[in-house]
Amino acid sequence: MGVGCTVAAISGVAVGVWLRNPVAWIVGAAFAVGLALRAGERTELVFLGLAPIGLAASFLSADLQGVHRWVDLGPLHLNVAQVLLPPAVAAIAARAEAWRWAVAVATIALLAVQPDASQAMAWGGGLAVLIAMSRGRTWAKAGGFGSIGLAVILAWRRPDPLAPVAEVEEIMRLAWAVSPLAAVAAWTALIGACLSLGMSRTPAALALAAYAMLAALMPLVGWFPVPLVGMSMSPIIGLWLGAGLLAAQARRNDPSTYIPAASGA
Repeated sequence: MGVGCTVAAISGVAVGVWLRNPVAWIVGAAFAVGLALRAGERTELVFLGLAPIGLAASFLSADLQGVHRWVDLGPLHLNVAQVLLPPAVAAIAARAEAWRWAVAVATIALLAVQPDASQAMAWGGGLAVLIAMSRGRTWAKAGGFGSIGLAVILAWRRPDPLAPVAEVEEIMRLAWAVSPLAAVAAWTALIGACLSLGMSRTPAALALAAYAMLAALMPLVGWFPVPLVGMSMSPIIGLWLGAGLLAAQARRNDPSTYIPAASGA
């Protein structure tokens, strides 16, 4: 957070723009604490249902050059996928139920239609981790991987005409222009934050870490938002929500959320 905001300020980004990031960190952390202390299985179901509903709602909001990724909540202009997918991937991991995977498929299909190749790749990566760690039959896993791959390919093939915003998609370039050390510090902090989500080594944690890492690396191959460092509230709040659900799962100590080797099973 600190590096991104400092780079934005030095680069002439308006205070009202970069100041939203620290606010998002505070609000997101508060949400995470609340989830860690209070969230149960019903909360997970809410987030799981909100993911496809929120993505579908983005098609009811005004588009940007044919792209539908955002909803407006009062003065807030939020990227639905970045807010709702992190807690949703943790929620999917909580139980091996077929309907949860139906929601996952619907979600990645909506991402392909928006289109949002970055979030489709990140979401698909999180799902791939869960499939790889599942005890399903080989043919079922192959079908799951194939479905994910097809949706990601479709998302990449859809035209995305949006131009990059310097303080969002190009924040690392701005950091390098300020100082190479600033860019190195920003990348180090970003990768460290993403990897830290998987420290508990549960399926949910590893899936969320995979989602976050892929979202962080996507700007290396295209004009995609840089989470946590770029000037955007949505990924900050979303990853905090995901972290809060991980903490809630750990609090409940549900055996189904742990890798057998790690849980001693």
